Amino acid sequence: MKVTLQELASHLDAEFDGDPGLEITRVNTLDKAGPGEVAFLSDSKYQHLLAGTRAGAVILTAADKARCPVASLVMADPYLGFALAAQRLDTTPAPAVDIHPSAVVAADAVLGKGVAIGANTVIESGVVLEDDVVVGPGCFIGKETRLGARTRLWANVTLYHRVVLGRDCLVQAGTVIGADGFGYANNKGEWIKIPQLGGVVIGNRVEIGACTTIDRGALGDTRIDDNVIIDNQCQIAHNVEIGYGTAMAGGTVMAGSLKVGKYCIIGGASVFNGHMEICDGVTITGMSMVMRPITEPGVYSSGIPLQPNKEWRKTAARVMRIDDMHKRLSRLEKQSDNKD
Repeated sequence: MKVTLQELASHLDAEFDGDPGLEITRVNTLDKAGPGEVAFLSDSKYQHLLAGTRAGAVILTAADKARCPVASLVMADPYLGFALAAQRLDTTPAPAVDIHPSAVVAADAVLGKGVAIGANTVIESGVVLEDDVVVGPGCFIGKETRLGARTRLWANVTLYHRVVLGRDCLVQAGTVIGADGFGYANNKGEWIKIPQLGGVVIGNRVEIGACTTIDRGALGDTRIDDNVIIDNQCQIAHNVEIGYGTAMAGGTVMAGSLKVGKYCIIGGASVFNGHMEICDGVTITGMSMVMRPITEPGVYSSGIPLQPNKEWRKTAARVMRIDDMHKRLSRLEKQSDNKD
């Protein structure tokens, strides 16, 4: 994969200074890039690396251009430039090419133009794969499931029955979409399973990390809107709704019937209670426990930051005494009020 400096500048919509025919083959960091590679400077703490870079070209802002010793690609947001350059020079292979002879495809499945299906994949009855869908090896696509155009599944992805994925989605390996939600009734100590009769509806341009689980709805559908990104090993329970443009980092757990608004940022290992709503524009920092609805945009945190073990043990002991301390304080306040 290679591209000239002029072609890359056009792809980035950037102004360039240097040999237009310079060939760029990959993206690298400022300190490790060599000739033929493009680096980027998006954080001022790395400015000291610019003078000594051996990169063929650097993506940077106009303010940093004067200090650049090599060819430059100038744009307002160099980190966006890095993302676009990485896309242009991406060498990731396709999950599958053509339809492998070992794939099992139901006779009534509908396959669009350019569909690729990997080895040992099973496509069940009533499935629709639109144009240029790619399904990696070892996948299972359940009955009446639909994948929009150009959606890609990596190896060993499982989609249960009546799952809908929109266009241009990417699902990483080992993810399960449409498994039963955690629904049971208790009859005198015996658990009675509640069949999960809903589905999962996922919008366009949604990316889902490896080994994430998205449960089907109990009655209605679990719904994920367009342009949502979900990291690895997340758990999204039945009937959760996630709004447009929300981003969720790894290890996050969402209980059933949670509704998350648009453009939320959720830090890793966060836990959400169910049957409540998070409004648009909320940022949750990592390892937070969200037990109540959030009605105002902003940044929210919980949890205790890391301490040396000796200090943490003292903190934990004091936390365990908060109720007693509160009662003593209340008694002192009453005594003080009586004296007044």
